[in-house]
Amino acid sequence: MHAWNEAYVGPVFKAPGRRALPFEATFVQCVRDGVARIDMGLDVAVVAREWATPADAWTWLKDIHRREAPAVDWLPQLGASRGSRPEKVEAWAEPLLELGTFRTFDLYGDELARPVEAFKGVYRRAKAAGLILKCHVGEWGAADDVVRAVEVLELDEVQHGIAAAESSAAMRFLADAGVRLNLCPTSNLKLGRVKRIEEHPIRRLYDAGVRVTVNSDDPLMFGSDLSEEFLLLFEAQVMSAVELDLIRRAALSD
Repeated sequence: MHAWNEAYVGPVFKAPGRRALPFEATFVQCVRDGVARIDMGLDVAVVAREWATPADAWTWLKDIHRREAPAVDWLPQLGASRGSRPEKVEAWAEPLLELGTFRTFDLYGDELARPVEAFKGVYRRAKAAGLILKCHVGEWGAADDVVRAVEVLELDEVQHGIAAAESSAAMRFLADAGVRLNLCPTSNLKLGRVKRIEEHPIRRLYDAGVRVTVNSDDPLMFGSDLSEEFLLLFEAQVMSAVELDLIRRAALSD
């Protein structure tokens, strides 16, 4: 996946004057697909590398939203890669958090790159700033990895987290804690995390009382928008139309 991205996607968006393209395209697609709310934003390392000040980066991103999709409820997000040095992430994030404009924080990248404990500092700062705390975990790891990330980072939401479905104890923990898992069925299928969509863990998680949402992950890479994700689960008889509508409504009311 990363090799494909570097070969075919990276050169397009990294070319001079094209940094805005993926953000513009995402907002345009939200409008076309009837998406009412989206979390999207900037990597703290990219901001440090490409903008003179954090305020400049924020103004640039805010203007794209205003121009392309002002009616979409946008939750501006800060993100960081597990491949980055934790002390650098904290330094890069600090001035962005001080702006008071971002609403969520996410950690992504190779789950094995660094333990979640290494990023406790930046998560404590993000929590103090009132941000919703998320982390990519349990897409490839184990159920215990999901539980540990929630406990150590005090997460509100988990990105993917499907490994939790392998443990009744992990699912009970998530259900009791009210932590939401943001699931991406097509991504899981195309990356080989699940063999058949009919076997997707959303069924077990939902039945165990875990809060879940349905998401499209990266539409450019996986070729699926949000409506198609819901339709995929319905047509495979993984979830009923009533259940999917309840999931949709719950995501909008959070």
